[in-house]
Amino acid sequence: MFAIVEIAGQQFKVEKDQTLYVHRLQQEEGASIELDSVLLVNNNGSVKVGLPAIAGAKIGATILTHLKGDKVIVFKKKRRKGYRKKNGHRQSFTKIKIDSINA
Repeated sequence: MFAIVEIAGQQFKVEKDQTLYVHRLQQEEGASIELDSVLLVNNNGSVKVGLPAIAGAKIGATILTHLKGDKVIVFKKKRRKGYRKKNGHRQSFTKIKIDSINA
């Protein structure tokens, strides 16, 4: 059984007991959350598709930890002009574990 769910503006394919990294969520570590924007549920070949979401379908998840991703270097340069700019960025992520899929 798997589901397609929208979390923080992105779509993820999730299964029970799966861990995944999503953009930073506001809840605290250890908190249980319910995701109600379920777009598709596949239960052993029985497929339900929402328009845009399935009414009454919920996904239960637990927030494990908040962390930062790897540093990405942003380097801009214009040749022969002496213009160079170097910036870095680290994205904030939340690691969650899918506990249940109710459709």
